[in-house]
Amino acid sequence: MTRVLLTNEQRITYGLPPAEGKAGDRRWPAFAAKYGFDPARPVQWEVEALERDELHALLMAAVEPYVDREALAEVLADEQRDRVLPQAVGERIAEGVR
Repeated sequence: MTRVLLTNEQRITYGLPPAEGKAGDRRWPAFAAKYGFDPARPVQWEVEALERDELHALLMAAVEPYVDREALAEVLADEQRDRVLPQAVGERIAEGVR
């Protein structure tokens, strides 16, 4: 399993607003010390604060190394065939009705 996280660099780059963090989070003091935050005032940043297109791009970049291109091409071809056949049948039926 690979975790996809919002990095501190992304937080800064995108200027994401902080939200109040969980007061009992045991990880906060170490995080606060590492990144220069007040250990007494936990904050967090939500990936959902990113613009939709940017979030999509980040997720696609994280998933990309795991995509089997050959399998994807086969699935897309199957889906295309599944769309074309009903359309062709519908057109033939419509021609017969006229």
